[in-house]
Amino acid sequence: MGAKAVQTPAADSSSGKTTLCTWVKAICRALDAAGCDSEALLAEAGLDRKSLDCPTARCPVTYSLRLWKIALAATGDPAFGLKVASYIRPTSFHAMSYGMSASSTLKEAFERAQRYCHIVSDAVDYQFYLRGSEYHFIISPTTDLGDAPIDAVVGLYLRMCRSLIGREYSPLRIEFRRSQPAKLDDFVNLLRAPLMFDAAQTRLVFDRESVERRLDGGNPELARHNDAIALQYLSQLERDNIVVRVREVLTQRLAHGEPSQEDIAELLNVSARTLQRKLGECGTTYMEILDETRHALALAYLSAPRHSVSEVTYLLGFSAGSCFTRAFRRWTGQSPSDWRAGIVPSTETLA
Repeated sequence: MGAKAVQTPAADSSSGKTTLCTWVKAICRALDAAGCDSEALLAEAGLDRKSLDCPTARCPVTYSLRLWKIALAATGDPAFGLKVASYIRPTSFHAMSYGMSASSTLKEAFERAQRYCHIVSDAVDYQFYLRGSEYHFIISPTTDLGDAPIDAVVGLYLRMCRSLIGREYSPLRIEFRRSQPAKLDDFVNLLRAPLMFDAAQTRLVFDRESVERRLDGGNPELARHNDAIALQYLSQLERDNIVVRVREVLTQRLAHGEPSQEDIAELLNVSARTLQRKLGECGTTYMEILDETRHALALAYLSAPRHSVSEVTYLLGFSAGSCFTRAFRRWTGQSPSDWRAGIVPSTETLA
């Protein structure tokens, strides 16, 4: 069940990141619907339509981004990314799609999205957590993707919610890191939620009751079966991913104090220089991964009431509470205590 790479003229030397070709196929369907020649535009991007046929085929993110750029120029539509989401099919994202569809609550569906997101692409990570009476779903690109692909992800998960809970459902608000588009009508009409642009992160914010409500179509047995398939596929996909391996070791070691790059290299049975080189080839550094891992774990730990802020400081390997507080303010703009209390800065929204 291994991933089949699309044969392209050159590898993605900038980041090594890949995406399922089902995203590319959705872009092509949206182009055809817009009256464009998707075959010609696909060739212009350096992709072969025949190579998209395998359901587990993957392509370098650089090629998909090239197609996004070409598609935006061809359509001249600032909302093209949002519209691509409607051309994603139930089978598009391997077992992850089925597992999410069989989830018993939206909470379970988003947890599966966070857990298995690299099946779709390792160019985007998700964070999902409870904050006061709201659930937050944060979309965090791990490389520069531009606006349209992130718009498509927002549209994708909003469509998922409406397919599971009801067509009229809308989140409390949607925050975009991108600037407000020149033409806002399609964003307002398609998303049907309060919108904010130029935000610190791209996120969907949901009310707690809707996210935790039992879904009529939930099927725990089917969801578990697809979890197993998704995990097997993901394990094969990330077996040689040095970034994933470093994150895993950091998660296990942080409670014993902040490990050095040399410590992690030793645990991975490579030299510190080799580790540094491999991470550089992936477009990242040890300190960046350490910071990202601490950020994700901090949100997870603080969402659980059993951990005090002092305990979280220890679990993340910080030498002092002040160090943790400074880092957390850099990540979120708030202190750990304020974030846990669910204090949300007042923001203006666009209806």
